[in-house]
Amino acid sequence: MAHPKRKTSKQRKNKRRTHYKAEFLTLAKCSNCGTTVQYHHVCPECGYYKGKLAIDKEAIAVN
Repeated sequence: MAHPKRKTSKQRKNKRRTHYKAEFLTLAKCSNCGTTVQYHHVCPECGYYKGKLAIDKEAIAVN
């Protein structure tokens, strides 16, 4: 089996992915309040993620 003669640098390795760029954000509706939220992110309005409270917005507002 052939072996590489030189190590592939991090820069050269990462250049393989430079041509790809996501054009649009994937958006969904929050299951709790219904606002538009980016996938895999906590809702900025109510603080819920996947139907569970992730960030208590009221406690932050009091402080």
